[in-house]
Amino acid sequence: MSSDSLKVIIVDDEPLARRGLRLRLENLGGVEVVAECGNGREAKEQIVSLKPDVAFLDIQMPGVTGLELVQLLPEEALPQIVFVTAYDQYAVEAFEVNAVDYVLKPIEEDRLSRALQRAREKLGSENLAAQREQLLEAVADLTQESPESLEERLAAGELGSSRYPEKIAIKDSGKITLVPAREIDWIDAAGDYMCVHANGETHVMRITMKELEQQLDPKVFQRIHRSTIVNLKRVREICAHINGEYHLVLNNGERLKMSRSYKNKVQHFI
Repeated sequence: MSSDSLKVIIVDDEPLARRGLRLRLENLGGVEVVAECGNGREAKEQIVSLKPDVAFLDIQMPGVTGLELVQLLPEEALPQIVFVTAYDQYAVEAFEVNAVDYVLKPIEEDRLSRALQRAREKLGSENLAAQREQLLEAVADLTQESPESLEERLAAGELGSSRYPEKIAIKDSGKITLVPAREIDWIDAAGDYMCVHANGETHVMRITMKELEQQLDPKVFQRIHRSTIVNLKRVREICAHINGEYHLVLNNGERLKMSRSYKNKVQHFI
């Protein structure tokens, strides 16, 4: 490797995703992949130890997410951050932690090349205003808004946690399925996995109930049991039981138990 090669670390809980990104980076040249990590805790140790120039981080990982990892790293060990993810609802958060770029899966080679170029420019520059403008343009590309409009909304505090993705990205065996949120009927927990039921199909994703709940609009999705979330628009009937519990009947005939501790949720249906 030449002395001006960028030292890169790849962080993603999917082995196939890590391998695919490594191959694309190596094809572009001028990059030395010094480590691959499957979780945030491992990545923190490797970043502090290896001091890479750039870290490509998947945002949604079990345990420590990509965004949390950035916040956990000591400032002196922080590399240039490029977030790589299948959905764009975290674009503003990426901007707020001063990432250098934000790349959507499936990754296009020219987009990856631009991310590396931005990282090189940032490494050789102390012009924070120019760096901020670059990332603002990247976020604008994702959100289909003008940089000026985004700047105004950021200043007004109108962007961030109030936004919910139109699609939920579900990773399985290296493949990503984008399920429209409006098509989800209900979600239930199975150990460390969530079963997302939509259009007669069940998609399994490794994520906590709390993390998934944060991606869903509470005006549409509500927890009715410690292990069940339901799409309110899919509820057809509410059946009360003597013991104070309820069963919700969905449009597709599915019956879901609403536990007594969540009975206050009934107000969302009447």
